[in-house]
Amino acid sequence: MLGSLLLLTCAGFLSGTMNAVAGGGSFISFPALILAGVPSVAANASSTVALFPGALTSAWVYRRDLTGIGGIPLPTLLACSLAGGLTGAILLLSTPVATFDGLVPWLLLFATFTFAFGRQLGAELRRHVRIGRLPTLALQFALGVYGGYFGGAVGIMMLAVWSLIGTDTLKTMNPARIFLVGAMNGIAVLCFIAAGQVWWPQTLSMLLGAAAGGYAGAWIGRRLPPTVTRTIIIAVTVSMTAIFFYRRYGA
Repeated sequence: MLGSLLLLTCAGFLSGTMNAVAGGGSFISFPALILAGVPSVAANASSTVALFPGALTSAWVYRRDLTGIGGIPLPTLLACSLAGGLTGAILLLSTPVATFDGLVPWLLLFATFTFAFGRQLGAELRRHVRIGRLPTLALQFALGVYGGYFGGAVGIMMLAVWSLIGTDTLKTMNPARIFLVGAMNGIAVLCFIAAGQVWWPQTLSMLLGAAAGGYAGAWIGRRLPPTVTRTIIIAVTVSMTAIFFYRRYGA
């Protein structure tokens, strides 16, 4: 038991670091909790709770760099994120474990595809369509729903969506991403705790590591080149997606 908790602490540190750099930390925390014997729905809820303090520590590091996205004020994006996060958390708690098990590989695949090709799709889209304020807010709400429901690579998806509407570079978007992911996760955390879906010994072990990793990752994220960040995150997401497809459909 002690060895398992120590591994979860290490997984939490890696997850917190990844989330601070560019997202995707739950690709580490969620599988680690499942390997520790936590059922999938509870593992997802526990992962969200464990990574939440790491998001707070990262947001604190980036607090002076927070700004709106695509001309939309940050408070407006925050309201959409909170509403979506609450909706997604309620949907997750209403989903049977067997159903969620079947959805997980496809959710991971969608997130990986979006991050890997979002920039190219965004460049093509901007040639033909102008996305205004209301579509942007609708997309942010949808991201909140996804974040509250599953959370796997929601930060990656957020960056990909923002790239589709023609916003700035990865480093420019990172502070707002960290803050808004933390907000949607925060409302989901309250729902998961109230529903009794959090496995506390495993979650607290991972939480300690994630908090430290979130602070360290924010420091690293300011210095790591965006191309290196993308390569690392894509490698992790592809690997974890393949593992979950094999677990679900392999021999």
